[in-house]
Amino acid sequence: MSAHKKLDAWVKEVTELCQPDKVVWANGSQEEYDSLMQLLVDAGLATPLKKRPGCFLFRSDPSDVARVENRTYIASKSEKDAGPTNNWIDPLELKKTLTGLYTGCMKGRTLYVVPFSMGPVGSPLSKIGIELTDSAYVVCNLRITTRIGDPVMKVLGSDGEFVPCLHSVGKPLAPGEKDEKWPCAEMENKYISHFPEERAIWSYGSGYGGNALLGKKCFALRIASVQARDEGWMAEHMLILRITNPKGESYYVTGAFPSACGKTNLAMLVPTIPGWKVETVGDDIAWMRFGKDGRLYAINPEAGFFGVATGTSYESNYNAMKTIDAGNSIFTNVGLTDDGDVWWEGIGTPAPAHLIDWKGNNWTPDSKDPAAHANSRFTTPASQCPVIADDWEDPNGVPISAILIGGRRPSTIPLVHQSFDWNHGVFLGSIMGSEITAATIDANIGKVRRDPFAMLPFIGYHVCDYLQHWFDIGANAPDPSKLPKLFYVNWFRKDESGKWLWPGYGENSRVLKWVIERCSGEGKAVTTEIGYMPTLDAIDRTGLDVSDADMAELLKIDKAQWLNEVASIREHYATYGPTLPKELTNQVDALEKRLKG
Repeated sequence: MSAHKKLDAWVKEVTELCQPDKVVWANGSQEEYDSLMQLLVDAGLATPLKKRPGCFLFRSDPSDVARVENRTYIASKSEKDAGPTNNWIDPLELKKTLTGLYTGCMKGRTLYVVPFSMGPVGSPLSKIGIELTDSAYVVCNLRITTRIGDPVMKVLGSDGEFVPCLHSVGKPLAPGEKDEKWPCAEMENKYISHFPEERAIWSYGSGYGGNALLGKKCFALRIASVQARDEGWMAEHMLILRITNPKGESYYVTGAFPSACGKTNLAMLVPTIPGWKVETVGDDIAWMRFGKDGRLYAINPEAGFFGVATGTSYESNYNAMKTIDAGNSIFTNVGLTDDGDVWWEGIGTPAPAHLIDWKGNNWTPDSKDPAAHANSRFTTPASQCPVIADDWEDPNGVPISAILIGGRRPSTIPLVHQSFDWNHGVFLGSIMGSEITAATIDANIGKVRRDPFAMLPFIGYHVCDYLQHWFDIGANAPDPSKLPKLFYVNWFRKDESGKWLWPGYGENSRVLKWVIERCSGEGKAVTTEIGYMPTLDAIDRTGLDVSDADMAELLKIDKAQWLNEVASIREHYATYGPTLPKELTNQVDALEKRLKG
């Protein structure tokens, strides 16, 4: 029980519906975490890692390994409010279905009440959620990825606002029955449901990742994006980094990138240019509001990293590996070595002669299946990151100078270009995306999968209203001259033979240097049809094996390709329906006119 009548009434209602054996209010202590993890070890669901003190391995059910977008719903009162990019179900019908599924779903289990803060506890930029869950795995992960327990309850007080988040794995236990494997429901009974008008989340049937850790994509993006629209701020799928030049001047940059475009790597970048330093504020989500000085300030609403393990190595992301190696981490669906360590494809060390794979089977390098699932994960405290910025938990946020957007484009899009102004930047954000290359979807090879601001699966309302909100933020800025500058980057440009033209990874710091120089009024640029472009010598290539010819190709604007891009953009905009913001049509018309001019 608490001092909050609305919260207590909700907990009582859910308890009567779900019928757990007992109710436990999480206090967020280390002792509680250790106790819950021991319960999971004793149940056979968690494996302590001998080589990594304080770390544990979990294996999920093969049917429960990732976000289930086709079972994720925006249950707005009106279907048109969900828009063409979301799955919509009538909220009354959905609640009827889910109420049936929730009835008795926690029998034999414990209902945990987990108060959590998205953002530093007590920050004016933070929001509070309460997750009710029957999964101890979820509680342990929430303790790493958010701030939970008694400090949050103290801020909530007796009448504070909170987002109710109800979660169940959907696997009641009969008397005397225990979990023999990862508990979850069949795919057809998995529901990740959002009720934007109520600011509520109901999740059923999955125990994995963002389906169950409801503070992450469900709250921090889908529900928060609706709150942000109504309250005049921004909830974005963006990293936040601090970059400091040799003079000791620091700037803050956010960046939106679709999956497989190096977002986490950029957040923890190790610069290759002398005297420059990059520090991490956040690797995934940014909440931004205008400060008293008229600048846009951002917080990272999370407290930990929930990163993809497969492919992460000391070469691809040194600082992520150092964060993991500091201990206190949870690994899900990776391989377990015979000496009690973890291993996954792309970790940078040779495959062991034998291990237990993510399905619990014996595995050798000759096995046909991978040792780790492609979406295997690590959950690790952000505070352990060796390059975490000292102000990453500043309750007032950090002032943003630049916003990066990008995608994986082998042609057309140059290495970097800057928007003419805010509205042009919103246009660039609306068309960003990656080219489809997977051989399994032959019909779409070469087409661009557009992902506006990397938010396509995470917008809690109509995509056109979301893009209009970006325009409104610019129009309502207290001082338009203080708005962040927007830059479109593309690390993935190739030459005609298919060779990468840009080395990427730490060398991306050279592009960041030009971005910062543009923000401070120093960077050299020329005006082109698509935006401001660096001159051939504007990006520092000292000690870098990139020729003038390659640089010219990286910065090349092929008008024929761009006119094809215009046609592709118009085709894509047509899928959004009649409420497409007029300014986007104006922007694509202006681009075409400049290209033909």
